[in-house]
Amino acid sequence: MVAMSPGSESLRSKNTTATAGCLAPQFGVRPFREISVLPLFGFSLFLLTVAPQAAFPQNMMSSSSSGGGTRLLSSDAAILEIEDIKKDLPCTVTSVKPVLGFDLRFHSGYDITMPLRELSGEGGNLTIVLKVAPDNAKDSPIYFSQRYTVPEIDEDARGDAYLQGSFDLGEGDYHVMWMMRDKQERVCSSAWDVSATLPAKDQAMKLPIAAHAVEPSDLEFFKDEPPVTRIAGPETLHVKVLINFAPQKASSASMAPVDTSALVSILRNISREPKIYKFSLVAFNMTDQRVVYRKENTDQINFPELGKALAGIKLGMVDYKKLADKKSETDFLAKLIQDELGHNSTDAVIFAGPKVMLDHPIPAENFQEISDISFPVFYMNYILTPQQTPWRDSIGTVVKKLKGQEYTISRPRDLWNAWADIMGRIAKTKLVTTAAASKK
Repeated sequence: MVAMSPGSESLRSKNTTATAGCLAPQFGVRPFREISVLPLFGFSLFLLTVAPQAAFPQNMMSSSSSGGGTRLLSSDAAILEIEDIKKDLPCTVTSVKPVLGFDLRFHSGYDITMPLRELSGEGGNLTIVLKVAPDNAKDSPIYFSQRYTVPEIDEDARGDAYLQGSFDLGEGDYHVMWMMRDKQERVCSSAWDVSATLPAKDQAMKLPIAAHAVEPSDLEFFKDEPPVTRIAGPETLHVKVLINFAPQKASSASMAPVDTSALVSILRNISREPKIYKFSLVAFNMTDQRVVYRKENTDQINFPELGKALAGIKLGMVDYKKLADKKSETDFLAKLIQDELGHNSTDAVIFAGPKVMLDHPIPAENFQEISDISFPVFYMNYILTPQQTPWRDSIGTVVKKLKGQEYTISRPRDLWNAWADIMGRIAKTKLVTTAAASKK
């Protein structure tokens, strides 16, 4: 198999794993006759910002990401400027419609397919240059650049090379001009329009990316979260989060990027709440049946540290002894819930993660000690296709017995609405508890 990798990496004659953050999502392989190419989704393009009048004549662009200068060839600049559609280098480019992710950013991009025989020879480079112009600022476009190193490929190679690129957008309309050049100076180019628009029922959501903004995609899921100004006073909260970091399909051997992004987005949404001044986080994995990360009473969630801990999860591999014990998953979850809720001093406990379908229910006697808890319990159940598994899972059953609230998270608006409701309920409980304590 042949894999196409961006930047200084080269095409490799084996299947590879693209690393995003500290979890390495395994991307699927697109089959062709004898040779197939590993699709590399959403590589982060190099962002270039340019002064609209001086850019092309001087062939110099100020790079906001590197702090230095980056030169654009005059021939490339001309193709992008006059939108000269070329097919000297045979390829097919398909635009990707902007989609709002759980991180509340519109993700757009393109798919590229080209015959491997067009890359045959001793190797070389493929250079991609992208120009994205908001409709309200056509004279101030944003430029991206990416280079691929191509290895030696046999002349009789059959099949197609398949590449993907992505970038992020704020609300608005945009015009995109794209080109790719090989070592022989052959060019494939295309142009298209895209529109990123929130439906009327989602207008209340506040996006972290400004309208008409163009930014590179960031697949570093576990980067640091910017500091948040916390609200001091009697209404400040301490919450505990129990999150099951696992793929939607328990049998999967890896975390899909969409799953990782959704679970991290749930955590980031919680971490950005200014009314929360202390966090307790317990990350566990039902397949491994173990807690992989724990931090108590911290001022903020340490995402890089969490990512490193999650990198040690070996999905698809189960200890033989646990596999032989048909009730091991049930026992693990029951003990986890008893330990974390039975000795809890926080204002609320929030479960999050994909459905956990166990063969054996947790015995009712396991919850006698925590049946009279005074703090609210919530479950943010992440599932992209709830209609395929409409019944309540094991965690949801426990939350219901504890008179908690469960929320189905299958779209960005679900996360937004669920968190608004959760904070309202926590604040109400806190107010009642504080009032009762003041009367004693």
